[in-house]
Amino acid sequence: MLLEESDFNLNKFLSLSIQESNEYISNFKGFSNENIELLADSIFQICSMDNTSDSKKYLEKALQLYELCNMKSKTFSFKRENKIATIKNTLKNE
Repeated sequence: MLLEESDFNLNKFLSLSIQESNEYISNFKGFSNENIELLADSIFQICSMDNTSDSKKYLEKALQLYELCNMKSKTFSFKRENKIATIKNTLKNE
């Protein structure tokens, strides 16, 4: 619903570089840190259901979004750090 209402193009987003992704996200009015983290959660969930070669791409994007949240947030989140560690571990083992 978040993606549909904001006219967010997930396929385009997945194909962008880190810098381009950050710029793409910043162009959406109302995309708060919480929304970015929800997007990362959604992409991570998609990845957990997708056992194809694209799963690595989804993991990398989710990781990128969580790290963007860390850069933008003024508070430390153990939950977010655990998600980052899980993704890094998964990518390392692939």
